[in-house]
Amino acid sequence: MNDIQSWLEKRRFHHSQFRDLKNLMELKEKMGTTISLCFPTLNEESTIGKSIIICKAELMDRYPLIDEIAVIDSGSTDRTCEIAQEFGAATYSAAEHLPEEGFYKGKGENLWKALYLLKGDIIVYIDADIRNIHHRFAYGLIGPLLTHSDIKFVKAFYKRPVVSAKGLHASGGGRVTEILVRPLFSQFFPDLAALIQPLSGEYAGYRSIFEQIPFPIGYGVETGMLIDIFQKWGLDIIAQTDLDQRVHRNQSIISLGKMSFGILQTFWNRLKKYKGIEGIDPESFALRQIITHGLNPPEMSEIKIEEMERKPIIEVENYVKKMQELKK
Repeated sequence: MNDIQSWLEKRRFHHSQFRDLKNLMELKEKMGTTISLCFPTLNEESTIGKSIIICKAELMDRYPLIDEIAVIDSGSTDRTCEIAQEFGAATYSAAEHLPEEGFYKGKGENLWKALYLLKGDIIVYIDADIRNIHHRFAYGLIGPLLTHSDIKFVKAFYKRPVVSAKGLHASGGGRVTEILVRPLFSQFFPDLAALIQPLSGEYAGYRSIFEQIPFPIGYGVETGMLIDIFQKWGLDIIAQTDLDQRVHRNQSIISLGKMSFGILQTFWNRLKKYKGIEGIDPESFALRQIITHGLNPPEMSEIKIEEMERKPIIEVENYVKKMQELKK
């Protein structure tokens, strides 16, 4: 417990510690490091434009800290990709790249394909649905990587108010973390329970880390990523940064149930891999949920959610070839 408390103290930062962007830019240039910013998207037309405008204006035009901004899209049916292009982001359809590997629809798929599509030594991932976007969401994650040579992966944490018709409520976000993920971590990977928000969608790390781990294609990507990084390199390469507050659309209980269903599959896979626990393969990948309609009789809903996983991209031949070409 003392070791965990020590880690919490030395590996916890606040974004304000890195607001000197000129200093970060100078550190980056001295290190010869390149940085890519990725927004994984699916129908985010209401927020993607502002996200790109702010990050591009502050972190590319004013202070060239980031070398490229890209949207990796899962097949949006709204104007997400059009808006992203209009405001200066490179825009890619995940389905059109690495076709020999096939295509799965999901956030994790976008993050995995981003490793092939982007050039940076450091990759910054930021969810595209943030309503109070600010460039601290990027530099707060980049800062620890540039100022501490032993830190290789940084997770965000923040206050997560719940948005309702009556406005913002100070607390209530992060329900899946506290009801499912932190209890599971506490039992099987207790050190990881020290992550304040293990399911946060904002994180940054070195390509050399990301390319060596598998990527669940959907809801389990953050959980799987944390466990794999911890098991392979330990807690000391991980840090977390306080970004103050994150406002986004909150999901219904039904949607959170789907998220939990995917996370559990990812978790069972890692219990088998790292703990040698057998006999926990799901009997079904169909999530059954009870749907109520006022006074009408409740109905049973059934949806298939199978958390497929992408192998470490370093094992993909075309990725290796592309990286070799970039180094020439």
